Amino acid sequence: MPSAIVMLHFLIVSVDNALRTLFSSTPASRPMPMPESADINQQPLNPEEKMLSGALMRVNHVGEICAQALYRAQAVSTANPSLKHHFEKAAGEETDHLAWTRQRLVELGARPSVLNPVWYAGAFAIGLLAGRAGNALSLGFVVETERQVERHLESHLALLPATDKRSRHLVQAMKDDEVRHAVAAENAGAQPLPAPVTWMMRRASTVMTTVAKHL
Repeated sequence: MPSAIVMLHFLIVSVDNALRTLFSSTPASRPMPMPESADINQQPLNPEEKMLSGALMRVNHVGEICAQALYRAQAVSTANPSLKHHFEKAAGEETDHLAWTRQRLVELGARPSVLNPVWYAGAFAIGLLAGRAGNALSLGFVVETERQVERHLESHLALLPATDKRSRHLVQAMKDDEVRHAVAAENAGAQPLPAPVTWMMRRASTVMTTVAKHL
């Protein structure tokens, strides 16, 4: 009976987190990063620039959907209270990113990915596997994920229109947070992942970002 209760609790918490991530408008705990006052009245974006910024922000929004799934899955997979707190704290900060990117999509007149439920389910499954691999490897998974996201956001800074200072400022703030998450995981005892796992993660990330630009 206790195991059945634990499983029921796991299912309820997991479904609740998924529904909140995919369908609710949870507000950010921090204000959305804004450009310096001199840059607030940025030059209006032309249709092509707006479309590009919208596509890139849709990819970033998908990344935050996946981050929620990964961290929540890893949090429920570990029996270590300290590590559970680590994952839940990171998920909380990623909730800010989720709200920011959602808001920016609205401002750009762009839509979120129609495949968000699929992205969430896949990332949650990966997070469960990472969590079951042991604490050190689970943290190693966080480090590799955050490093990949950092590089991905850096590439967006090179692609975003120079006139879209609002999106650029937002992406830079997100990038700074991801660097902190990776360092925190390293300091918590992360173990480097085997090379084949890293390779597969990078291929999966490439597929996700390519598809999310359009769908």
